[in-house]
Amino acid sequence: MVQVMAGDSKGQQGKVLEVQVAKSRAIVEGVNLVSKHTKPDAKNPQGGIVKKEAPIHISNLLLLDPKGGKPTRVGRKENDKGKLVRYAKKSGEEIK
Repeated sequence: MVQVMAGDSKGQQGKVLEVQVAKSRAIVEGVNLVSKHTKPDAKNPQGGIVKKEAPIHISNLLLLDPKGGKPTRVGRKENDKGKLVRYAKKSGEEIK
């Protein structure tokens, strides 16, 4: 779960559906909706205007803290098994 920190969708929260690593963008559920005009076809015989999520730059997103549900920065540290894990800076909670 992430929260949008900048742009038209500022303040909205949603689940990350897809990450485009090469373009540094992510598609977030219900955020940054655009209207796409579609022609009638077999799948959509009526055609018309369809609302669809557009990619948003990952620099405009902040991860939500697993404990408090507020936006937090992410750090990396070694856990007790010597493996490098991500953690929420706000609460110190490990991110799965």
